[in-house]
Amino acid sequence: MKQSFDEYASLYDAWFLENRNVLLSEARLVARTLSGSRNILSVGCGSGLFEKILREDFGINITEGIEPAAGMAEIARKRGMNVVAATAEEADFGDGVFDTILFNGTPSYIAGLKEVVEKAYRSLPEGGRVVLIDVPKESGYGIMYNLAKALGTWDHPLLEGVYPPNPYPIELVDAANWRTTAEKVRLIHEAGFRDLESWQTLTTHPLVSNDKAEEPLPGSDKGDYVAVIGYK
Repeated sequence: MKQSFDEYASLYDAWFLENRNVLLSEARLVARTLSGSRNILSVGCGSGLFEKILREDFGINITEGIEPAAGMAEIARKRGMNVVAATAEEADFGDGVFDTILFNGTPSYIAGLKEVVEKAYRSLPEGGRVVLIDVPKESGYGIMYNLAKALGTWDHPLLEGVYPPNPYPIELVDAANWRTTAEKVRLIHEAGFRDLESWQTLTTHPLVSNDKAEEPLPGSDKGDYVAVIGYK
């Protein structure tokens, strides 16, 4: 996974910048989950693209990040972030330093997610929150990505007419392991978090999800990008 993101760091940014309404829909969702947060740690911050948008468009300033891929981390540093080069499994989340630990688009790339969520619980102060945001395995995007992963390509008759004009790079699709929303809810609950809530966006078919930007909706029953939040 680290090698994929090192090699395709520029492709990651390019995909989002060419799918601006998808990017804006997702950024709005992330911003909604961070309402009231003061000190935020972004685990798997990637290139810092979302953090840049959150700072400039939503007034949410995230300066601290963790990112294992050197190519991604370097871009994030150029965007003003302090980035620790480590995996989520290796990283120190601090002891009460952050009131919010954010995993935006990263749960599917964390093999030891159970242990990582438990570590987040131990690290957060009372009242702190963990935020897991990702493509659910059961969603339209999730099913489409898993089919492309199984086939090893977007260029296959079974996917003809199904995916958007500019699909997510197959190398990054292949590196992911999507989980269902129910799995993420269970992991958060078992770690000790309470008062769980969820928000969602990208509620149209992947073919047309970039046609217009969406506002986030409560729940997880129709979105292709879903946030699950737990409070300590």
